[in-house]
Amino acid sequence: MAPESPEGQSEQDEPARYVGLAADDAEQRAREQGWHTVRRLAPDAVITMEYVAGRLNLAVDAGEVVRCWKG
Repeated sequence: MAPESPEGQSEQDEPARYVGLAADDAEQRAREQGWHTVRRLAPDAVITMEYVAGRLNLAVDAGEVVRCWKG
């Protein structure tokens, strides 16, 4: 199991603000905001639905974030 998110920005960070950013920029910004894990996925990737506190998921297409969500 992943560690719990520390007190800080990640719990208050809004995932929608990452949509439209270049994947590298979004990942860097997320880490600066305190996310323990930043996961890049293809928009149509098959994934399990378990929630992991402190993880930010980035759906990336052609190098740009097209969807973003917590857990």
